[in-house]
Amino acid sequence: MQSILIIVFLPLLAAIIAGLGNKQLGNFPAKILTTGALFASCALSWPIFLQFLGGHAEASVVPVLKWVQSGAMTFDWALRVDTLTAVMLVVITSVSALVHLYSWGYMSEEPDQPRFFAYLSLFTFAMLMLVTADNLVQMFFGWEGVGLASYLLIGFWFRKPSAGAAAIKAFVVNRVGDLGFMLGIFATYLVFGTVSIPEILHAAPGMAGATIGFLGYRFDTMTVICILLFIGAMGKSAQLGLHTWLPDAMEGPTPVSALIHAATMVTAGVFMVCRLSPMFETSETAMHVVAFVGACTCFFAATVGCTQWDIKRVIAYSTCSQLGYMFFAAGVGAYGAAMFHLFTHAFFKALLFLGAGSVIHAMHHEQDMRYYGDLWKKIPFTFAAMTAGTLAITGVGMFGVGFAGFHSKDAIIEAAFASGTSVGSFAFWMGIFAALMTSFYSWRLVFLTFFGKPRWIQSEHIQHAVHDAHGHGHDDHAHDAHAHDDHAEDEDSHASEELGSRGPNYTLHGDGTGGYHPHESPLVMLLPLIILSMGAIFAGFIFQHFFISEGEGEFWKGALVFHEHLIHAMHGVPTWVKWAPFTVMALGLLTAWYGYIKNLSFPKAVAEQLGPVYTFVFRKWMFDELYHTIFVRPAFWLGNVFWKVLDIGVIDKFGPDGAAWVVARGSTYAQKVQSGYLYSYALVMLIGVVAAISWVIAG
Repeated sequence: MQSILIIVFLPLLAAIIAGLGNKQLGNFPAKILTTGALFASCALSWPIFLQFLGGHAEASVVPVLKWVQSGAMTFDWALRVDTLTAVMLVVITSVSALVHLYSWGYMSEEPDQPRFFAYLSLFTFAMLMLVTADNLVQMFFGWEGVGLASYLLIGFWFRKPSAGAAAIKAFVVNRVGDLGFMLGIFATYLVFGTVSIPEILHAAPGMAGATIGFLGYRFDTMTVICILLFIGAMGKSAQLGLHTWLPDAMEGPTPVSALIHAATMVTAGVFMVCRLSPMFETSETAMHVVAFVGACTCFFAATVGCTQWDIKRVIAYSTCSQLGYMFFAAGVGAYGAAMFHLFTHAFFKALLFLGAGSVIHAMHHEQDMRYYGDLWKKIPFTFAAMTAGTLAITGVGMFGVGFAGFHSKDAIIEAAFASGTSVGSFAFWMGIFAALMTSFYSWRLVFLTFFGKPRWIQSEHIQHAVHDAHGHGHDDHAHDAHAHDDHAEDEDSHASEELGSRGPNYTLHGDGTGGYHPHESPLVMLLPLIILSMGAIFAGFIFQHFFISEGEGEFWKGALVFHEHLIHAMHGVPTWVKWAPFTVMALGLLTAWYGYIKNLSFPKAVAEQLGPVYTFVFRKWMFDELYHTIFVRPAFWLGNVFWKVLDIGVIDKFGPDGAAWVVARGSTYAQKVQSGYLYSYALVMLIGVVAAISWVIAG
């Protein structure tokens, strides 16, 4: 297990060298160094995972260094390797390595490539540190590390105002969740007297029923601690209420979106809840909160995903919804199913994001799906990969054989029903409705992008490309750098399907293309899509037996709580429960086909019929507007008060500005006695001597 040191610290070393070397190092050496480091970490991670898979490995702790010794608080920096860690290692390193490779093609026009690849590797190191943590402080170190790295990556194009604003929003919203996480860590240390995760989990069952003073009242100790910890998970994993940063994170480059949304930052909360599952098991209330919030998030994000036009935002809300599935699985006690869906989701969600990046690459940075159409002929490999990802996320399969999402998402839905609780039933129905909408918006994305008539001439980006091809100057930059900000917010007119022309009128070449010819991505971008497609197709079927099958709790070896009785109950659910996900998947597919292939006027008619309801959902349930009114505007008002009244009007006036005024006025009076005549200075000296003698005599 000593190889864990190389797995974790090799990306950090690559990030330091690439970051400090920057342009002096050069683009190609930086890419070789960071990508090679990630593939090396990936190559070392899979054998560890396979050893646990075969039952040939046991949990171990690899010490790194002595970290803190302060009174009774003593803990080391050590790397814990167990089944849960092994699962996360292959997910993180595999997706990150492929994202590094994909970025070779996607960011080829970017002048600051060493900085970008250094940020990617730093992000990966922070996530690896989080999942290998042996104590809560070390976990918090990785927790904040991914927050910092995500801020740097989302705002990578720092000259783009919307990217800077999105980075700040992600950072601030996560600080809210992290406050809860910190309070949870403080409370855990107060109650257990240690931050060592194994010691805490061992002692947690003994704290069931204990109470603690909090906010002037007595509450169940473990309920308070677990809910505080879960607030941290809500921020990092974008659960309802603290989700608003996630769609805006699309302002970063597409490889960043794939890395954040597939394998790293957003899964940190799910991992934390599963890692601390013995703590959550001691509080039924905390479990219900986790399940309820997850179910609501699952439903909410799916509704919004049905109305968005930006291809990356649709996939982002899809991520938010899928994370809701994982949390309500954990909330009903199906931690194995939650981790199984995390595992499969990493492959097909990374595939969808990187596939979307390939589409954006082909369409000259255009992200609005209304300006796509008929692309399957032009970019067939990308079409095949995104179709595989869509089949996986919608859960296509039957009779025990299907794509990745069929095995993991259906298991979560069955576990929610089998739990037999009221919150489990609520989660089940929310999951069913979300599965219906997931199928609809996923196939809507496919039909709008790859089928129908070409609508490229309507795109300003394509118009620029045509202009450029005819010799007109156009300042091209890296992909997404000129990604338009007007698409996300200004199309509130019931999402009309009538695509009016934007900008100058170009000659329509009879096919809606404006003379532009989309091109397939280079091999360095297609290769990750091929590999991830294999995961989207086969990961669920191959690994289902180990993650959630009966009698296989031994696979986890105590790394999380595994309820054997829940697995039995899942197999015993009624037949209609087993077929419900497939039924709603087919219904969503047919609805999307009818609206975006068969009858193109249908979506507009439905949007107009729904009226305010559609606008409410399109505006993301008005969360941004609500938070702007409740938090942002008062914060800016208060900031202006402190700035103009307290800072300028009081501190500056009576502090440095006041002192400067006194000195200036004093110097004005002093000038009047500086006459330059000798007798004037003699008079002043005489007065001084008289005053001194008088003081001595009086004394």
